[in-house]
Amino acid sequence: MRFLFSCLIMLFFAGSPAWALVSVDLELVLAADISFSVDEEEAKRQREGYLAALRSQEVIDAILSGPEGAIATSYVEWADDNTQRMVADWTLIRNEADALAFADRVRAAPFVQGRYTAIGSAITACVGMINDNEYDGFRKIIDISGDGPQNQGKSLPIARALAAASDITVNGLPVLPMDRNPWRPKVKVDVDQYYRDNVIVGAAAFVAPAEGFEDFKDAILKKLILEIAWIPGLSHPATRAAP
Repeated sequence: MRFLFSCLIMLFFAGSPAWALVSVDLELVLAADISFSVDEEEAKRQREGYLAALRSQEVIDAILSGPEGAIATSYVEWADDNTQRMVADWTLIRNEADALAFADRVRAAPFVQGRYTAIGSAITACVGMINDNEYDGFRKIIDISGDGPQNQGKSLPIARALAAASDITVNGLPVLPMDRNPWRPKVKVDVDQYYRDNVIVGAAAFVAPAEGFEDFKDAILKKLILEIAWIPGLSHPATRAAP
């Protein structure tokens, strides 16, 4: 009898997760390009744009708009095939204090520049970060920003298929070149169209271009509100109107 009881206990725990996942309205990876085409001043503007958005009342209101009133987010800086650095790990944000604390952690992290632009590798790494975290989001989004096309790394079609297979949407914030940084591609590339054709994937995926890094702050604010806000009829199947 004791042996049978022990077996039942083992079966119970073997079939149960080590911990319960935390339900959130959205799992969101903020993935920022730090390749050589993004100089230190531009990288600073990129970070400051994300930070200003996270501190804004509009984004905080969007976070609170869903049924759970919470999102989980992380901040990643990426460049070449082996450079995807978790600047701020997964954080549960359910109020203004949480958002400000997360923004402060991002701001305090040192900037380490990469070299090449491996968008496919960044997406692949971010998919793993979402799949391995402790949250269960109704929606899952990778928000990837960058100023040029891929020139190294894992296949973009394979990376996009990997995201789609995990029900993860990839949205893009291409930064349109407004100056002549010598590290930017010599061949003119329509970065906006490149992101539309080669980067974004998933339900309602979209591109929100910024007119140079000077415009990044405004562009990311609008983009985050669109991504985070709970919209009846779009954000949850139970709220969709009947045809």
